[in-house]
Amino acid sequence: MSGRPANRTASIGLALLSICFCAAAQSGSPPPPKNGNQNGSQDLNREFQAAVSEYQAGRFPEAAAELEHLLPLVPGHFEVEELLGLVYAGESQDAKAREHLEAAVKLKPDSSAARTNLAATLLRSGETDAAKTQLQKALALAPADFEANRNLGELYLRSGKLTDALPYLERAQRTHPGSYANGYDLALAYFLTGRLDRAGSLAQSLLPANNTGELHDLLGEIDEKDGKYLAAANEFQTASHLDPSEDNLFDWGSELLLHRTYEPAVEVFQQASLRYPNSPRLLIGLGMALYARGMYDEAVKALLAAAGLSPADPRVYLFLSKAYDSSPKQAEEVIRAFRRYAELQPGNGLAQYYYAMSIWKGQQDNAPGASLDEVQTLLQKSIALDPSLPDAHLQLGNFYSDRHQYADAIPEYQRAIALEPNLPDAHYRLGVAYARTGEKDRSLAEFAVYQKQRAQHLAEVDKERAEVRQFIYSSKSSPTAASQADKP
Repeated sequence: MSGRPANRTASIGLALLSICFCAAAQSGSPPPPKNGNQNGSQDLNREFQAAVSEYQAGRFPEAAAELEHLLPLVPGHFEVEELLGLVYAGESQDAKAREHLEAAVKLKPDSSAARTNLAATLLRSGETDAAKTQLQKALALAPADFEANRNLGELYLRSGKLTDALPYLERAQRTHPGSYANGYDLALAYFLTGRLDRAGSLAQSLLPANNTGELHDLLGEIDEKDGKYLAAANEFQTASHLDPSEDNLFDWGSELLLHRTYEPAVEVFQQASLRYPNSPRLLIGLGMALYARGMYDEAVKALLAAAGLSPADPRVYLFLSKAYDSSPKQAEEVIRAFRRYAELQPGNGLAQYYYAMSIWKGQQDNAPGASLDEVQTLLQKSIALDPSLPDAHLQLGNFYSDRHQYADAIPEYQRAIALEPNLPDAHYRLGVAYARTGEKDRSLAEFAVYQKQRAQHLAEVDKERAEVRQFIYSSKSSPTAASQADKP
């Protein structure tokens, strides 16, 4: 599996660096008094140190009051401007923080730390390019500085430019190999750029001092990508025991589901859904696992619950349609769910197709409110909205065939096969339609294709696996898009 759950994003992004303030407070000269009086100098220095203490204790309003009182007494003082900027940043008053941090940079343009602090505030305000410029200047001032390299690497990583991030994260790692946050993000960057050996080695080296759930989860991702499925499942299980977050539990259940270990997958998703009852993806995973186990009624129930939580999520309806085919007991609720989805997505051909099929299935099972005329209208609407849906053409052909309208059915079957040649049912139905219209040779040819495809029985299995895999990957709260953004 690729991806990175949301609980792992905290380390990506720039933090305001207290180390910068500490260095300034320790190395800066005491603020000089206006009148040159030594006692006045001591008083101002005490006031400054009091502000330092307030900042260190997290009492930002008190620190700001001290520094605002001090600032006009010592105009143009670097340490005061910088600390006041950090104080306002700590209060998330970014405009004020930027004002004072910019003043600090102007007063001391050769301070790498000052530029790094300013970059942090710029980034938090969404000014990525300006932040990058400041970090590049900070790095030029201190090429081997851990924070400068780490923060620029972090910025590129956060922007999805993984290959640009790597040299900075690597340099930071060489400077400070004991940094868990940098090591984790470097291992993640290695993983997302396909350097699995490096990712695994670095992640393993972090474990002795940092036995965290997120690290085991990343190791599970690496093992999964490397084809070590049993090792991956064990890592995801360990991650979930150390940190039973929604993301870790989803990864564990998904790994079991992906490799068809269905009973444990059901158990994991059931427990996860009890812990996180408002998670649609956990309920979808549960529904898929139950469906795979042949527990169709329970699968429909879980998927209906997911649709109720996230009615516009298209991932619910593919699996709900499959489970409903085998479990008509909840027809009214299913039809209602598909109707709601079609109404939410009036321009979505697939949504109209699902709604049509739910009604048709309901009509076959005598569900109230089912109308064959509506089925035809919805299938035609689905194709008009999206002519590339092979199943919609197949089912419209079936609809015509059921009414003995074979001349209308044949072009629909032909179009379905043109869009997806590996549709055994389409070849079989087309063969029947040809037989009904007297085209014996064409009919026999289609039956032969049907027999061959049914004997292989691979296309449907591969399709189902692809659908499961697509759901799992699309459900990751992760920077997988970032790895795509890194490509030219």
